[in-house]
Amino acid sequence: MFLEGFKVESPHVRYGDGEIESEYRYDTTEVAPTPEGSWVVRPKSVTYNFKTSTAVPKLGVMLVGWGGNNGTTLTAGVIANKLGISWSTKEKVHKANYFGSLTQASTVRVGSYNGEEVYAPFRSLVPMVNPNDIVFGGWDISSMNLADAMGRAKVLDFDLQKQLRIHMESMVPLPGIFNPDFIAANQGSRANNILKGNKKEQVDHIIKDIREFKEKNKVDKVVVLWTANTERYSDVVVGLNDTMDNLLASLDKNEAEISPSTMYALACVTEGVPFVNGSPQNTFVPGLIELAIKKNSLIGGDDFKSGQTKMKSVLVDFLVGAGIKPTSIASYNHLGNNDGMNLSAPQVFRSKEISKSGVVDDMVASNNILYNPGEHPDHVIVIKYVPYVGDSKRAMDEYTSEIFMGGKNTIVLHNTCEDSLLAAPIILDLVLLAELSTRIQLKAQSQEKFHSFHPVATILSYLSKAPLVPPGTPVVNALAKQRAMLENILRACVGLAPENNMMLEHK
Repeated sequence: MFLEGFKVESPHVRYGDGEIESEYRYDTTEVAPTPEGSWVVRPKSVTYNFKTSTAVPKLGVMLVGWGGNNGTTLTAGVIANKLGISWSTKEKVHKANYFGSLTQASTVRVGSYNGEEVYAPFRSLVPMVNPNDIVFGGWDISSMNLADAMGRAKVLDFDLQKQLRIHMESMVPLPGIFNPDFIAANQGSRANNILKGNKKEQVDHIIKDIREFKEKNKVDKVVVLWTANTERYSDVVVGLNDTMDNLLASLDKNEAEISPSTMYALACVTEGVPFVNGSPQNTFVPGLIELAIKKNSLIGGDDFKSGQTKMKSVLVDFLVGAGIKPTSIASYNHLGNNDGMNLSAPQVFRSKEISKSGVVDDMVASNNILYNPGEHPDHVIVIKYVPYVGDSKRAMDEYTSEIFMGGKNTIVLHNTCEDSLLAAPIILDLVLLAELSTRIQLKAQSQEKFHSFHPVATILSYLSKAPLVPPGTPVVNALAKQRAMLENILRACVGLAPENNMMLEHK
């Protein structure tokens, strides 16, 4: 059974003028040693109060790398959905949709009725921005308008592109920050739309761009997301970017080791605008994280989790959870889009290798029956640039595991990932959830005042290969746990218990 929407009826929930208030009992456990050297586990309950503003804003989204494959595909997709466009291929007539979006195309279980499970859209849990109402803008180092850039990307079917051109020809990216030291040399040929000045002047210009975009389009809020080229890792150096003060002083001194992505993030944090990093580089150096915490300005990332890594975060969690021991994981990719071209530079590939490699760490660490302390599966990642395949990335994986009584099990996967068509709805979810999280406040029973979520937005972890978390917070990569966390937080906002799947009423 499916409901388009619902309202919670409970003494612990109040639908007020402009907000939803809920009282939520958070049940968890704490573990402690005893004087005798054993361990005890104690159930623990904390009552939280949530306040969620229902004033859904007019949202502006500014993409860094707007003219790239992801930026053009997302913009085109939203326009097609807004206008209800259909187009023909040799298979059938297609209709615009948001398939691949957690918020727009997935459901949550809300209960049962007459013995039948009842589901509702994920987006119906709390009021969210309608993606069709988003106003897009952004920056790119290429001056090509979005209609021509869409054609260059070769992602969308030609009949669809023809219908969209008239709506995208007038969309031209603002000049972007370009530093050839941080990306592959082969990107220089696209760089004809470059922001001039020293680093401080460039950051100030980005702030000016954000303010002017907000004013021109009369939007209430802006979210900025990096979907530009993967950069090499920045060196984290004491006195350079290790603290907030050092990073700001380094900006004033025009230090070379401040990357373009960090500069965009600095501009957004300074302006109090949410910033999400969709690439694997270490944009969020320690000084930037410190500044975001001080300003209470949302930052999130890193790296879209769309294809091969999403499968890995499901499969390894399943294997380890089933008591099977993965001992070798070999992951090979080849792709032919501009992302693949940029990743052909070894220093840039290293950023991607790091973000892909860490995805199994928490699952391995969860089972000391299978793994000794410090033991880890052999894990190799290869990415090659093959221009002919374009945006249709091929991902091939081999998982070798130890099973019962010395046996071995091998699983081989071949995954053809339409790279940008998988990434675009993830970008949509990231900006919608980033905006939503700025409207949620909470407090524990012992606290006097409501506060926002921590500015390092772990709520976005489900969508990220290498989730950024606050200092001292465990990193969770297992996909099912990440989705449950996100869903259960939104359920708490309307006073619903976590979905535990016990179904005791039928036992």
